[in-house]
Amino acid sequence: MIEIKQVSLRIKKDEILRNVTVNFARGQIHGIIGRNGSGKTMLMKCVCGFIRPTSGQIFVDGEEIGKDRDFPKSLGCMIETPSFIPYYSGYRNLYYLAQLKNRLGRREIEEAMMRVGLDPHLKRQVRKYSLGMRQRLGLAQAIMENPDLLILDEPMNGLDKEGVSQMREYLLNLKEQGKTILLASHSTEDIDMLCDTVCEMEKGTLTVLRGMDEKKLEKR
Repeated sequence: MIEIKQVSLRIKKDEILRNVTVNFARGQIHGIIGRNGSGKTMLMKCVCGFIRPTSGQIFVDGEEIGKDRDFPKSLGCMIETPSFIPYYSGYRNLYYLAQLKNRLGRREIEEAMMRVGLDPHLKRQVRKYSLGMRQRLGLAQAIMENPDLLILDEPMNGLDKEGVSQMREYLLNLKEQGKTILLASHSTEDIDMLCDTVCEMEKGTLTVLRGMDEKKLEKR
């Protein structure tokens, strides 16, 4: 699903990514761990097409990002803290986002919100949401168009114990549907329970820890 070939990223004098090469298979949950500032969020932004790498290539579903298309064709993402119009309700925020592509109606938006545990009829303004509710709304935004690829940066942030359990169950259900998920998390438990493969980012370099054939990767 995702092929990353010798990707490096330099911003001014800082080398953010260093010759990253890795392949993520379709229909699995792929975990990326690493300290803050290790490069994992920047790598995700490159895969999404939000940032162009200084060198190297990124392919999603066989198409080169930045050449064949600007962004992956079927993508849902939640990177860093989700931002919404603060004085609108959750549903109204998603409604206006959906109008950008004009693919969704009320039913699909409401279903996405209910799947992540939000009441689509709640009139409360987003500025009055808790951090956990904002995270749920961010995930609803990511899934509402039923994308093939989900890129999620710390999706469990702000969720209580019950919310984390529900989110894990939901992500595993998406995997059973054949979705591909790239997940960054600081939680060892999340990574162990959810991920088929695990990579670690450290100072812009990536190391495969579990679930990939490293010899095959080196040949590619």
